[in-house]
Amino acid sequence: MKLLVTFYLGLILGLGASLPVADVTNEDGGVQDATLPDRCDGIEFDAITPDEKGNTIFFKGAHLWKGFHGPAQLSNELFKELDDDHHIGHVDAAFRMHNPENHDDHDHVYFFLDDKVFSYYNQSLENGYPKPIQDDFPGIPSHLDAAVECPKGECVANSVLFLKGHEVHFYDIDTKLVKIKTWSHLPVCTSALRWLEHYYCFHGHNFTRFNPVSAEVSGDYPKDARNYFMKCLNFGHGGGHEIPKCSEAKIDAITTDDQGRKYFFAGPLYMRLDSRRDGLHAFLITRTWKEMTNGVDAVFSYADKLYMMKGDQVYIYKSDAHNTLIEGYPKPIKEELGIEGPVDAAFLCDGEHTLNIIQGKKIFGIDLLATPRAVTSDFPLPLSDIDAALCGQDGVRLFKGPTYYHYETAFILAVSRMAPVAENITHEMMGCVE
Repeated sequence: MKLLVTFYLGLILGLGASLPVADVTNEDGGVQDATLPDRCDGIEFDAITPDEKGNTIFFKGAHLWKGFHGPAQLSNELFKELDDDHHIGHVDAAFRMHNPENHDDHDHVYFFLDDKVFSYYNQSLENGYPKPIQDDFPGIPSHLDAAVECPKGECVANSVLFLKGHEVHFYDIDTKLVKIKTWSHLPVCTSALRWLEHYYCFHGHNFTRFNPVSAEVSGDYPKDARNYFMKCLNFGHGGGHEIPKCSEAKIDAITTDDQGRKYFFAGPLYMRLDSRRDGLHAFLITRTWKEMTNGVDAVFSYADKLYMMKGDQVYIYKSDAHNTLIEGYPKPIKEELGIEGPVDAAFLCDGEHTLNIIQGKKIFGIDLLATPRAVTSDFPLPLSDIDAALCGQDGVRLFKGPTYYHYETAFILAVSRMAPVAENITHEMMGCVE
């Protein structure tokens, strides 16, 4: 199966010192300039931050990497002012401001060097910067180790976590109040990153995922970043999937959950489509839903639960941070939904309780409020071999290979006897190559 997505998950490591001039093989199997630091040498970052466009920037010494793949470059090629006063080519900490209620600051990127703060937008230094850290962030110390945004809902208030040693300074963006805690059980972070609602402390070539309020660490940590966050030869999860052309795209399922997170699934992989401001990345489905070892046929969200169907079985997961499989599942689709599996596609429109199941050239309606659940409607479909379906504010889309069919409403889909003109999946929709 041609896959739509890529596994370019990279945190890019580098050395500030010069290396002997020679051609070496990089982690992509190509040749790189050996005077540049190698992201896979197993050293630690000075700072990591996403920019306002969703590109993640990694700093080490005088160099940075923009994005999850590609060569290192000098930091002052993109942010020349960082080196104007200090001439030491380093960044202590960095974060992107998450404050949608304040458009003056939202999505600005802050860099911290010694006792100074720099504010950038679109790679341009804001007027009045650099300035002392205390002018913008009163109560925050200089010579920081790391910083990371923490929006309300993940923290108690819209906040920034400033880390220095084992101390964390919780800075309330709205009130400018600071609370200090000691996290002695967490490693000293040389950089920190918020990515897809999770928080990562980087130390050496390892990382530890932590809760931003309590610093609780759940799971087996630390882990080697080269196995998860970068594309390196001879390391586990860093590569192997090429981005196909949009004309070769094929997805198995697509859905939006009750928290507004939009997922699509292709073969063994899935991608979050609502995460463009943090970059689009593909993951193994088993990373999040460990029991789904053979991919999915159809997925839909209902009542804060994610229903994932494969063959004649349905798996129901809580839509929480741990995506916990509900006890007693999987069960036969027939037992749960009153229809025989397997299914080709499924969708549920926002605020409705009628699940739409597509099988072959038919679309079935199932009342999710009924007990037991059973088929309540049965309509012919002027299409066949549908791969996936999604209902959103702009109507219903049925996906078939690299194309989709758009209907204004689910009712129009049910009563139509002719298929609309097929449209092509685009890069803006799925991240494929035009």
